[in-house]
Amino acid sequence: MKLCIKLAKITLYFAVVILFCRFVLLPYIFPIKYQKEINYFSEQYALAPSLIYGVVFTESRFNENAISIRNAKGLMQIGQTTGEWAGEILNISEYHQEMLFEPTINIQIGCWYLHKLHNQFETTQTALAAYNAGSGNVSKWLQDSNYSDDGKTLKDIPYEETKKYVKKVMIVQKIYQWIYHIQ
Repeated sequence: MKLCIKLAKITLYFAVVILFCRFVLLPYIFPIKYQKEINYFSEQYALAPSLIYGVVFTESRFNENAISIRNAKGLMQIGQTTGEWAGEILNISEYHQEMLFEPTINIQIGCWYLHKLHNQFETTQTALAAYNAGSGNVSKWLQDSNYSDDGKTLKDIPYEETKKYVKKVMIVQKIYQWIYHIQ
């Protein structure tokens, strides 16, 4: 009888810890921010909101003023050239680089660009590799049998930073799906 009571207490303790992690700790670590913008642009560009949360978390941890060592800016870390190109194509009125610190503009450009890369490379993992390392690099890798067997998917990524980036975004995406039950 004492053993059953002890096991019940241990089980209850673990259940409380798991529930605390699931409903308190993980949402604190992986917050839902910019939900309106992410939902709107992920729908507009046919992307999973959880993927955009994964990219934003990985790129900037939701810091709209983030600047990378390569001078990429904002939530989704948009580079100068990509920003100017997107500003023109998306007809963003009087586009200038400081607009990349505006969450709505940054998320719009990031989603547009990720959608473009996904259409070009067909898989989410390959599009993410291109988002991080550039589409020119990914195109070269796809033509190299060391990195691709079929010219469409990557079996390996030669840049360690990009390899880690893709894995991290995919893991964070799954965490967002699990915590918030979003696509």
